[in-house]
Amino acid sequence: MRIGLVYDLRDDYRAIGFSEEEVAEFDHVDTIDQLAGALQALGCEVDRVGRGQALAARLVAGERFDLVFSIAEGVKGRSREAQVPALCELFDQPYLFSDPLTSATSLDKAVAKRLVREAGVPTPAFTVAYAAATELQDWSQYPAFVKPLAEGTGKGCEAASLVSSGEELAAAATRLLQHYRQPVLVETYLPGREFTVGIVGNGTDATVLGICEILLKEHAEANVYSLRNKERCEDLVIYARADDEEAKIAGTRALAAYHALECRDAGRIDFRSDALGDPYFLEANTLAGLHPHHSDLPILAAQNGVPFVELIGMILDEGLARYGLCRPTSERRRRRA
Repeated sequence: MRIGLVYDLRDDYRAIGFSEEEVAEFDHVDTIDQLAGALQALGCEVDRVGRGQALAARLVAGERFDLVFSIAEGVKGRSREAQVPALCELFDQPYLFSDPLTSATSLDKAVAKRLVREAGVPTPAFTVAYAAATELQDWSQYPAFVKPLAEGTGKGCEAASLVSSGEELAAAATRLLQHYRQPVLVETYLPGREFTVGIVGNGTDATVLGICEILLKEHAEANVYSLRNKERCEDLVIYARADDEEAKIAGTRALAAYHALECRDAGRIDFRSDALGDPYFLEANTLAGLHPHHSDLPILAAQNGVPFVELIGMILDEGLARYGLCRPTSERRRRRA
């Protein structure tokens, strides 16, 4: 089975002048090596395609794969994570993970919150400033947290994002609007525990793989799972397996959010609790990081007895099943059964 592996590599973008912050969502070569190795261990032939533009050129030339495995984030726009899925659909090319609509709506945090809230999953009160901080003059719930509307990997989340007055809110929103050139989301800050929930599967067969609590160490940037804390997670963050009642509520609500957004194959849903221990939806990650030791989804999978290669196999099999396909080893197991 031939897999087209699509990704945005940090080194490629550094070489054309991107800053360290601009490449933060992209992958290290080690992640691609580990992912390709896992796919090969699962009996797949891996073709390292690279960026979405490279995939486009090959599809236009008439080339096809049994499946595209894309972890490409895209570069610009709130629909950037939908670009490779849309390209695959344009050329009738089977691919893993969520479709263009879900990919775009999940990256836009406000749209995702509205859909999840409509499905009955609680999310903090929020509003959006689209062009100027003056749009937030009626906001009155403090403390509040301010972040870019459509970024990932903690970009734009920092100590100054936690604000306690209208003046601080205006300053934070103005700074983020100017720096990221996109709308800014403001939401009520929740002081409780932070969870990330890993989910694998489709439809009624989707299941919670595990729940992980994010604990910040003494020297971490306080109160926020920021870009700095994520980049240096080995030194600044503790990932603790969680299975108490509060965590289980987060897991149940994460699965409901996964369904509401119509996520596919695998994903990660983030929650934070209020002062009473009630978990609220923060955001959904339809393209969860996949480094075996640095990314939340593989970390929580391992905590629950699912090693990296097995995790990739589970995701692969879920995607193939949507197309009525299976990898050869799976077919042999079915025949023996």
